[in-house]
Amino acid sequence: MSHSVKVVSTVRDLRHVMADWRRAGKTIALVPTMGALHPGHISLVRQAKENADKVVVSIFVNPTQFAPHEDLARYPRDEAGDLAKLSEAEADLVWSPSVDEMYPAVFSTSVKAGSAAADLEGAFRPHHFDGVATVCAKLFNQVTPDVAIFGEKDYQQLAVLRQLVDDLNMPLRLIAAPTVREKDGLALSSRNAYLSEKERAIAPALYATISEAAAQVAAGTPFTVITTDATAHLAEAGFTKVDYVEIRDAATLSAVVSPGKPLRILAAAWLGKTRLIDNIAAASPS
Repeated sequence: MSHSVKVVSTVRDLRHVMADWRRAGKTIALVPTMGALHPGHISLVRQAKENADKVVVSIFVNPTQFAPHEDLARYPRDEAGDLAKLSEAEADLVWSPSVDEMYPAVFSTSVKAGSAAADLEGAFRPHHFDGVATVCAKLFNQVTPDVAIFGEKDYQQLAVLRQLVDDLNMPLRLIAAPTVREKDGLALSSRNAYLSEKERAIAPALYATISEAAAQVAAGTPFTVITTDATAHLAEAGFTKVDYVEIRDAATLSAVVSPGKPLRILAAAWLGKTRLIDNIAAASPS
């Protein structure tokens, strides 16, 4: 007998279900998504099932995290495919509000993201993380989860949301799930669908480049040399523009790093009209 996932689209209906689960003593995990689900998302659902009795997957393409020139209108959507995948993964509930349900006409309050949003993606997409922080604060309040699962692929987003939860004393735990990759190293992303065949062949160079950068960090190569070389290597590989390659404190994303602290290498680069991001852990040189 196949599993059928329940879908709710109003806050009122969502809260009825959450209240029933709470009365039954169930713990709840939330997996926030914007749909167009791929195996990376499904891995988050599996991790959620290991950490709670019930799993809610939200599907909402959040307009407040897109700038006017960005790809909101063409962002991939596949409602039927998403529900089939979530049924197979045995998620318990899909929270799928409309834009009007999430942001009624009278909506006027927003959350300003903290210091982790200051640069990197924040420099290139200035309002992006405020939109992420606002929608996630709403999702956390709507679902009231015990845990929420986020992928490390969007590492800066994870850092921003950790600050949000800590700074506002939100009663939930964030769990980071490892990035899921294709066999050639390309991080799974809904935006990979935009890549042409030629661009797709170039794309794995992003992960290869930051992996080499991590090895150079461990060997004690100066950071400026590493990031300059990595940027040049991406251009040589065929990336049309490199927004950044940076080495940061893994916890705070500060550019000022302390000896012995875990590091993170983060990169963003363009292939034609598609912007790819990736990151990797790096150990401080011994």
